[in-house]
Amino acid sequence: MSQWPLYGRIAGPVVMIGFGSIGKGTLPLIERHFEFDRERFVVIDPNDADRRLLDERGVTFDQIGLTRDNYGDALGRRLRNGEGQGFCVNLSVDTSSLDIMRYCREIGALYVDTVVEPWPGFYYSKDLGNEARTNYALRETVLEERRKNPGGTTAISCCGANPGMVSWFVKQALLNLNADMGGKSAEPKTRDEWARLAQRLGVKGVHIAERDTQRARSPKPRNVFVNTWSIEGFLSEGMQPAELGWGTHEKWAPPNAGFHEKGCGAAIYINQPGANTRVRSWTPTARGQFGFLVTHNESISIADYYTVRNEKGEAVYRPTCHYAYHPCDDAVLSLHELFGRAGRIQSAHHILTEAEIVDGIDELGVLIYGHARNAYWYGSQLSVEETRALAPYQNATGMQVTSAVLAGMVWALENPKAGIVEADDVDFRRCLEVQLPYLGPVGGFYTDWTPLENRPGLFPEDIDESDPWQFRNVLAR
Repeated sequence: MSQWPLYGRIAGPVVMIGFGSIGKGTLPLIERHFEFDRERFVVIDPNDADRRLLDERGVTFDQIGLTRDNYGDALGRRLRNGEGQGFCVNLSVDTSSLDIMRYCREIGALYVDTVVEPWPGFYYSKDLGNEARTNYALRETVLEERRKNPGGTTAISCCGANPGMVSWFVKQALLNLNADMGGKSAEPKTRDEWARLAQRLGVKGVHIAERDTQRARSPKPRNVFVNTWSIEGFLSEGMQPAELGWGTHEKWAPPNAGFHEKGCGAAIYINQPGANTRVRSWTPTARGQFGFLVTHNESISIADYYTVRNEKGEAVYRPTCHYAYHPCDDAVLSLHELFGRAGRIQSAHHILTEAEIVDGIDELGVLIYGHARNAYWYGSQLSVEETRALAPYQNATGMQVTSAVLAGMVWALENPKAGIVEADDVDFRRCLEVQLPYLGPVGGFYTDWTPLENRPGLFPEDIDESDPWQFRNVLAR
């Protein structure tokens, strides 16, 4: 793009928490699209490996790790520095998103994050129990905070690629489906109207279907976990129980499934790690593929958002929703190595930079299935080559996240009194308008594929041939 749009001015301080792969990629987008006081732009991170990028720009770097005891003082010094409404961009690990969000709203600072992150000790705790370690449990803490303190300063929870962008893709995909199937109804305006549209279309579920084909120049070394984005983040979510939004059409659940007695009731969990749980799914490049059922907030929020309830409050319609993630090949090898030794994490971690990657795309979209047209994938097919031309310091995976953070920031600036919201709640058209220039080819693909394709083969299988889109057929067992 010859001239990038300026979306507005951040009147107060800008505080970015975390300067890993996503923080580094978000930095040039903030510089490109906002006016702000550079003297009041601060990055907080305990690791100074990439400090030079900040020093070159005259951006202040605080080399500290936020804790339960210091986060209020550390953020207060920066977000209360001078006049104007501050903006906190939380891209960190091992910090409580809820505590930081709550503090920002108390002092009137805008807030955005990409995940409901807890303080250290949550993900790998043997004392909590698997139900308590779920993203369902983490999300419920944010929903409870919203119920207790409605309205007020905007804080957007879980606004990355997924969770985040994929919720906007779902809405666009439903509109495309409705048009292609001859629907004449007006575009939905409320949450209930969106849910009833999905119900009317006959949608049984949504896969967040992703295939990362980015390929490094050098093969993965032994005892090194290699990935295209935050390894700490991937490992933590991958070692949580597999989770999925649970549809009302499902007739079978895994024997080791757990059901929640409290909260929205939109999801179940499986008593095994998500990064060691395979599901069958489809993307345009790979076609049929195995993905990992890694827990993500959007698996729950999308299922919850599209729930239709009767007058008694009972769910009469809800789509199944879950992640079906095939990471880059080096990450798959890393997982194989990890679980081959019972979950002992590798001694070294390495995130592939755009300079190390030879070629490949991150194909990330939503597979809307079970309707009269069978299945429809809608999403981004961003290549590393295009990413290099668009912005520095990131590969294709990173740019899908950082551009969603940018879109969330724009929406928050334009809607500063929206309270606590999720990506499902915001204006999907505005957010995609901001993000689309960074997503490469974006489009929709219909497919006749189902999880029963070529099954059963040479061996008997426990499948439900009466309904291809039962989770019984999707889960690899």
